Amino acid sequence: MSVEPYGADEESAAVLRTVGRVIKMCREREGMTQAGLATAIRYSEEQVSSVERGRRAPAEEFLEAADRVLEAGGLIAGLKKEVANARFPKKVRDHAKLESEAVELCAYANSVVHGLLQTEEYARNLYVMRRPPFSEEQVDELVEGRLARQKIFDQQPAPVFNFVQEEVTLRRPLGGRMLMRKQLEHLLEIGHRRNVEIQVMPTDREDHAGIDGSFQLLRLKEGVTVAHNEVQLTSRLISHVKEIQICEVRYGAIRAQALTPRESLAFIEKVLGETR
Repeated sequence: MSVEPYGADEESAAVLRTVGRVIKMCREREGMTQAGLATAIRYSEEQVSSVERGRRAPAEEFLEAADRVLEAGGLIAGLKKEVANARFPKKVRDHAKLESEAVELCAYANSVVHGLLQTEEYARNLYVMRRPPFSEEQVDELVEGRLARQKIFDQQPAPVFNFVQEEVTLRRPLGGRMLMRKQLEHLLEIGHRRNVEIQVMPTDREDHAGIDGSFQLLRLKEGVTVAHNEVQLTSRLISHVKEIQICEVRYGAIRAQALTPRESLAFIEKVLGETR
């Protein structure tokens, strides 16, 4: 019985099996053993075997090295995009696809820094803390999936972003003081982009429209707006018109109740100073 990669669904598992068969065919065509290929591309024999059986998603470096050593003429290296999509859980792929199609993204986060704003260290710490615990391989895949989503900041034309972060997400020292310092510095860097606004919702607000929890709104290229929220084991895409209207009204109120973007950057700088 084969063991599928973490988060694999039937579609991604089929892609990885196909990639494995292509690599195996190219290897056998060259008369090379798995051990020989492993030595040539500087990976373990177990890794080569797992990739060929579709149990492991190969890294870009693996594909490039195998293509070169096996003289595949780009056949193996050309599979990088397919592998990159297949290595992440389906909900991550679907979420990333929606975000990549958005012309505007608005997000309210009340427990942790929003995924698009997280540093690699912060994201890794969040996954390491999860219970029951993920394996190291699972953590690596999840972190890679989260960082891949952040490529939308560099899309052209650039989407417009607005994030509202609860004050507690800036002060909760997840991973320790130094990790949070780097995360706060990253927020300041992202917040100075012309297409990004970050706002802070102070804890002392007596009126709060986001008390029901985190969510985000995505306005897509074709003019459709969808919402998304995730809590514990549930990830939900919201497309019903009346529910979207409620989310839009709430988000408008949340933005109005939060500090302005300029006030928020000054607030983040203040919190950063307190971590010294």
